[in-house]
Amino acid sequence: MVIKTLFFGIATDFVNTSETTLRIEERTTVADFKIILKNTYPSLAKINSYAIAVNEIYAEDSLQLKSGDVLAVIPPVSGG
Repeated sequence: MVIKTLFFGIATDFVNTSETTLRIEERTTVADFKIILKNTYPSLAKINSYAIAVNEIYAEDSLQLKSGDVLAVIPPVSGG
């Protein structure tokens, strides 16, 4: 199945794009997707942690993804 993935903040710099599509297997969870991301984009390992939102809602690692989902990779942000 195909998943649209959006990158925000510093993650955009590490993957050199703000949007892509990734083909994943059925029954892939958010935790599985994080592994796929790190294998596809090893430079994401430079970010200590990041949140994943699925269809604009922050997702738990156990959430199973569906075809057509839109995922967002959201790194920690700081401001001043």
